[in-house]
Amino acid sequence: MSSLALLIIYLSVGAVLGIALGQLKYKGVGIGIGGVLFSGIFVGHIAHAYFGFDLSLASGGPTSQETILHFLQEFGLMLFVYGIGIQVGPSFFAALRGSGLKLISLAVSIIVLGCTISLILYFTGIVTPDAMVGMYSGSITNTPALSAAIDMIANLGKDMQNAGMDAKALGFDPATVPQAYAVAYPFGVCAILITMIFIRTFFKVSTEIAGNSYAEKKMQGVDTPITHNVMIQNSDFFGKTINDIPCVADGTVICSRIKRNGELSVPTKDLVLQKGDIVHLVGGAKYVSKATQTIGTETKDVLTTHGTTISVRHLIITNNNVMGRTLSELELESRYNLVISRVFRSGVQFMPTPNLRLALGDEINVVGSMENIRKAGKVVGNSSMTMNHVPMMPIFIGLFFGMLLGSIPISIPGIPPMRLGVIGGTLVVAILLARFGDALTFNKLHWRLPVSALSAFKEIGITLFLTIVGIRAGANGFVDVLTHGLGFYWMAWATLISIIPLMLVGFIGYKFFKVNYLVLCGVLAGACTDPPALAYANGMYKDAEASSIGYATVYPFVMFLRILSPQIMLIIVTATMGTSL
Repeated sequence: MSSLALLIIYLSVGAVLGIALGQLKYKGVGIGIGGVLFSGIFVGHIAHAYFGFDLSLASGGPTSQETILHFLQEFGLMLFVYGIGIQVGPSFFAALRGSGLKLISLAVSIIVLGCTISLILYFTGIVTPDAMVGMYSGSITNTPALSAAIDMIANLGKDMQNAGMDAKALGFDPATVPQAYAVAYPFGVCAILITMIFIRTFFKVSTEIAGNSYAEKKMQGVDTPITHNVMIQNSDFFGKTINDIPCVADGTVICSRIKRNGELSVPTKDLVLQKGDIVHLVGGAKYVSKATQTIGTETKDVLTTHGTTISVRHLIITNNNVMGRTLSELELESRYNLVISRVFRSGVQFMPTPNLRLALGDEINVVGSMENIRKAGKVVGNSSMTMNHVPMMPIFIGLFFGMLLGSIPISIPGIPPMRLGVIGGTLVVAILLARFGDALTFNKLHWRLPVSALSAFKEIGITLFLTIVGIRAGANGFVDVLTHGLGFYWMAWATLISIIPLMLVGFIGYKFFKVNYLVLCGVLAGACTDPPALAYANGMYKDAEASSIGYATVYPFVMFLRILSPQIMLIIVTATMGTSL
């Protein structure tokens, strides 16, 4: 059997076992997508021990299987974070302006506490510098931090060798860093999950209530449209037009139907009102109430369209030529004798103001004859097939620019160049494209993904990433280091680096900062740049936006600090050693 076929088998077995493991729950609590990491370790160990699966050549270089796995691991994670960025991009900047500073301060506190504990372990003689940064990178589940730590340990080691010192004896062995990382990583993931579960249990948090609370807060300031059926009784409005009804002229109230002498019709704004007319008003609560009190009284009469020539339908915006244009530019009402009563976007209702710009997937609620509704549908697209189609070009453009951004070196004097990495770069680019991409491409490209496609991207990406991380760790001697080396020793101390900052900051964030529980879980996952933990948090509630917003708000800033932090710790270590390098 070819090596490629074997890799697919190992990946498939690891993913299937892990997904099954993640579905096991005790009292409603399970490890979720994190299960594939542990199944991957098991599969990698078995494959290495019994089937000769090696990821390193005798000369020390990587095998072809290792190269393929490394690519798939990074590509899977890129897909996951791209999906996260596209999902939260439209809401990201609003969240940043709102509670962003508070969330970032909590994430930075976790980083500072983790670095402090790591340095204490070194200065008390418990671990060497190479093990310290390896444990730190693994306990925060940050691969770019690992890469930065290995590079700096190697560079400092070379400088020490050139100065006539024994680098390995001083604790500057690049081979030690990934070993310490491997034993700390799985329990770094567990620490975040344990913290989430502990806070939820200790404070008796209901994820349903937390999700509803987030949704309510998000809707603050949004005047959700309501409807009133109002009988015209104020004589001042007899002989006046629909447009003379308060708040109708400025578009804050819409009159979508009128019943006169038992007959229902679609009114134009210049229709003259008569005593006893019943109008169907739509708008924000305070505006509809104002109009109702001014023109007459609310009636219980139902203005149903059943049995009439009038229909009410939702039309989906899918025509590229319509996206980015305003409702007034389309002139649907005047051209087709329709009334647009509401606009739905991402589950939120808006009033159809003339200057509202339409986006892919918006739904407009129209009232009129079926024939005219069909004509308007052809103008706006109204194609469910388009909504189920995944636009591939924007995805690969986003991944391309994410790779470029992540590869740009960030130079700070006295410190080796740092990078956001392909993962951090991809997330930043996805957020920017989701928010500004349509305008930047003059509405020729659209960056939103259908819900099903977005979910598939994230699930496939994170499953690939975690399964491969586990397989590589298992095949690279994870069990041997754990049982015969310093594995348990490193693991025990690394647990402190993981659990203490998360527990402390999580407790303070929920109890004193009053951060929404689901958002807080996203912040905890983002502070450790941990996609598995985010996947677990996303699964707590039917809508993953709250946790994803918390994650994406802190992630770009945290990624930079996570890459920088092991390097700063090593600078402190070498400075206290009295070594001039």
